[in-house]
Amino acid sequence: MATITSLVDTTTTTNQGKPGDTVQINGTGLSTTTRVNFGAAAVTPTSVTATQVTFVVPSTACSGQVSVSVTSNAGATSNALPFFVVAAPTTTGLSVTCLSAATGGAVTLFGTNFLSGTQVGVGTVGNVAATPTQPSQVTFTAPANPGQVTTVSTQPVTITTAGGTSTSGTTLVDYYLAPTITSVLPTSGTAGDQITVNGTGFVGVDTVTFTDSAAATATAVFTPVGAGQLVATVPGGLATGAGTITVHTCGGNSNAQAFTIT
Repeated sequence: MATITSLVDTTTTTNQGKPGDTVQINGTGLSTTTRVNFGAAAVTPTSVTATQVTFVVPSTACSGQVSVSVTSNAGATSNALPFFVVAAPTTTGLSVTCLSAATGGAVTLFGTNFLSGTQVGVGTVGNVAATPTQPSQVTFTAPANPGQVTTVSTQPVTITTAGGTSTSGTTLVDYYLAPTITSVLPTSGTAGDQITVNGTGFVGVDTVTFTDSAAATATAVFTPVGAGQLVATVPGGLATGAGTITVHTCGGNSNAQAFTIT
């Protein structure tokens, strides 16, 4: 009688996989196998030798544990071993919406069916090895995007598990280049004055900071004008003298542009 010693999914190299995967049944006395019993389903083997039978996990397989055995042309059935059908992962969101293109950063991905995850993909930026410890989330370090040329680059985030790769485009993260200040007009002012700040990458600006001659800082009220300009109001409480202005977005801080508090 046939004896099964192991089941190996050729995609995952374990006894778990997804519909459509090829599985190797290893054992002895397998040469007369005519049928693979995959739970309640009867599957025709794709190849048969004395020590190995291969078959394809049926498309109708549901997630969970399934008993696998083989039946010979004489009607004898072998012992059964467990195989685990893994559902495809899905993604539902991220702990952040944007990252610095220069540095990347820590991100938690949320979704379902993550436990057998092996890697997280961040669009064209690259793949990151991942080992989820929960079925609904995994934390990873998104890589930097040094080749980015546009101010904002939107990338799909996916996860690959024994159940396949999640659908691309359902969960997205934006990479930002750091802004650059090219000029401020006027170059000096006092509390309450409005200053025009010109530059590039002024998308998603969250903070405009004035630093005074004593290195004290204050955030300013500002109004975006476009991707290359904003108007900021000089905040109060700063020491007079030579200082600077910086602009911050998800891409990081801009250069420090000279500005004098009068």
